Amino acid sequence: MKKIYDNADKALEGLLFDGMLIASGGFGLCGIPELLIAGIKRAGTKQLTIASNNAGVDGFGLGQLLETRQVKKMISSYVGENAEFMRQYLAKELEVEFNPQGTLAERMRAGGAGIAGFYTRTGVGTLIAEGKETKEFGGKTYVLEQGLVADLSIVKAWKADPSGNLVFRKTARNFNPPAATCGKVCVVEVEEIVPLGSLDPDTIHLPGVYVHRIIQGQHEKRIEQRTVRKKETA
Repeated sequence: MKKIYDNADKALEGLLFDGMLIASGGFGLCGIPELLIAGIKRAGTKQLTIASNNAGVDGFGLGQLLETRQVKKMISSYVGENAEFMRQYLAKELEVEFNPQGTLAERMRAGGAGIAGFYTRTGVGTLIAEGKETKEFGGKTYVLEQGLVADLSIVKAWKADPSGNLVFRKTARNFNPPAATCGKVCVVEVEEIVPLGSLDPDTIHLPGVYVHRIIQGQHEKRIEQRTVRKKETA
């Protein structure tokens, strides 16, 4: 089966529909599927629910979909770098479901592994646990969290081979692998496509069985926040 597509628009063709749930990889601005996000923006798909650690920044990453009002709900852990996200949330224009980072990652991993739910102590006694089932194990209270299964996963990797075996770099490995596994369909953008058989099996982070479509493209290397020391006067 051919997995390599020419660009984001062709790779997303036939997969997008209004009201869908999308799992998006990335951590801060590291490893975000910026080309695929731009493709979703061009497609105009709306009423989206997006599960992602964060929502990009204003004008970049998932921030673009917030600006065009294509997002109905965010399932996220950290949203502090996006002013438009904050504005929409406070104005009740955007639904937000906050998840602790580890819980969100485990929800994605569980969904990909066919696990319907799991118990965790994280969030017990807080707003996170409101309306959720709790149970005691060993005299301690745990809250039930549901595995997350998305209609589509969009992720970014460093390298891929034609079969879809993926290698991630550093922090990009945090959320991209679990996000990739929890989607019914997974589309990946990569910096480099290498010949089949050139990847050492021991270095592959995600096997190609999870990957359905691949594109290659140029990516920005943005820094979310940069602080520099003032130049000292002579």
